[in-house]
Amino acid sequence: MTDASHSTSSPYRGFTLRDWQQHYRTAPGSLRTTLSLVLGSLSPADNAWLYRASANQLEDQIAHLESLRQKADGSLKDLPLFGVPFAVKDNIDIAGWPTSAACPAFTYTAEADATVVANLKAKGAIVIGKTNLDQFATGLVGTRSPFGAVRNTFNPDYVSGGSSSGSASVLARGLVAFSLGTDTAGSGRVPAGFNNIVGLKPTKGWLSNTGVVPACRLNDSVSIFALTVADAQTVAHAAGGYDATDAYSRRNPRTAPVAISAHPRFAVPDSLEFFGDALAEFEFDQALERLSSSGVTLVPVDFTPFRELAEQLYYGAWVAERTVAVGQIFEENPEAMDPVVRGIVASGLNYSACDAWRAEYLRAELSRKINLALEGFDALVVPTSPTIRTQAEMAQEPVLYNSQFGIYTNFTNLADLSALALPSSLRADGLPAGITLVAPAWHDDALASFGRQWQRSLSLPLGATGLAMKPEEFMISAPVSAASVRVAVVGAHLTGMPLNVQLTSRNAVRVEQTTTAATYKLYALANTTPPKPGLVRAGSGSAIIVELWDIPLARFGEFVAEIPAPLGIGSLELADGRTVKGFICEPWAISEATDITHFGGWRSYIQSLNSPVKS
Repeated sequence: MTDASHSTSSPYRGFTLRDWQQHYRTAPGSLRTTLSLVLGSLSPADNAWLYRASANQLEDQIAHLESLRQKADGSLKDLPLFGVPFAVKDNIDIAGWPTSAACPAFTYTAEADATVVANLKAKGAIVIGKTNLDQFATGLVGTRSPFGAVRNTFNPDYVSGGSSSGSASVLARGLVAFSLGTDTAGSGRVPAGFNNIVGLKPTKGWLSNTGVVPACRLNDSVSIFALTVADAQTVAHAAGGYDATDAYSRRNPRTAPVAISAHPRFAVPDSLEFFGDALAEFEFDQALERLSSSGVTLVPVDFTPFRELAEQLYYGAWVAERTVAVGQIFEENPEAMDPVVRGIVASGLNYSACDAWRAEYLRAELSRKINLALEGFDALVVPTSPTIRTQAEMAQEPVLYNSQFGIYTNFTNLADLSALALPSSLRADGLPAGITLVAPAWHDDALASFGRQWQRSLSLPLGATGLAMKPEEFMISAPVSAASVRVAVVGAHLTGMPLNVQLTSRNAVRVEQTTTAATYKLYALANTTPPKPGLVRAGSGSAIIVELWDIPLARFGEFVAEIPAPLGIGSLELADGRTVKGFICEPWAISEATDITHFGGWRSYIQSLNSPVKS
């Protein structure tokens, strides 16, 4: 399945974050020996790596990590990535290491870690090496590098996808637990699709670009490759956050849903192009059937504005931003650049400032159409790539075939959307096929919530490791998001009840049904419209059925403002010991209320009122 020259003898091949955490719990003193084995397993002949950590660089990171653990009195609670090895695309800085952007003449030694790298190190992660890429992150192919084309991990005759080719390759082969790429036009998604791995393209501005060599600063995003959606989500939260040193960094407004609704609605392009690749078309049709059979409602939407915006990134004035980004080396030493990359960068000189403004106006207009088209949907589902090409084919048509790869990716950052590339199937020729979910900005966690379910429903190997997803991975629950408040509802806000719209209209999502601790009484309050219950903590009570909903943090205040007396929001204890926010009732209202505790929940009580009375 994988290129034999890329084999590894590491006993930790294909470890997920859960595997690494379990490893260090059982062998807490193995940090140095473990990471030395990982580093020693990386082949010097593997051109997916451009730079591997030296023994001293590894030791410096280990010493720093041990100091962090000592400060925490040995606890790993605040070091969730303790000792986890990861790879970094070589357009992202690591202090004291070279950054080349796959251009030897451009290479410099970084003075400081990129913010994302610093954030991950602060959580315990260890950089093991830097990876190959399409030069200056210009390409979706993985062939535009003076260090050689990175080959597909399933069939070396095919391309790996780019520009984050090396990061995708080493991750797919299980050499690291996760890797960082960048994604301007699809560079964090196309390689994921071609190598059967997860590619999370976060909302622009969530992960800082400080310390990242720019391709198009307005559209660059640091991306995450992982074997599982759960790992990608965990890493993104560890790496992300507002950074005042990045002019394009921004804070999460915390208004978006943090999970997909119970009955998802996905938009699908009304016209699809696969450039004659019948296998790709067949696998996407199969993916749509699986989505539909799992309960997803699929609705065709006009794909014209998406396609028009995608074309702008490489066939419009936006190319000039790459010319600005490459800058000095293009002006002074253009022959040092890859010929295809140089040609793309040079084309930016054909546009004027007036052209740039016209391009921005068009981007805004198409972006508005796209975001309006996505209203009422949980996501847009598209093929990650419409086709794949061999190395030989790519050499014949390097620009045309590259542009084909991007028709379902190029529009995403221009329209300020989030995206998640997911493994979908293995084609009849043994190559991977993938789908991508696209949603508005800050819907990253919502996409991940569905991605977790999707991955659990498949029986695919993890990347190109040949390893199956362990049953224990299925049990990993999504973390309670800091961008939401978990609220227990007990009465008129339950699913299907009259006031449930006060939750759904605020992008709240239902998490689960459970019960309170057995210390509550439930009352039917008098003179309330619609009828409402009151939940009161008592010395002796019962477990009462509640639903847990996650409300976006920025919408929580307006939700609470609608709650009339004698009800309010307080803290409830659940049967499993968790404490969440929930509806409580002022004691004065109980004197005229009816005790309905014996019904065990509001829904049963309402049903009893509607049941015919037996004579």
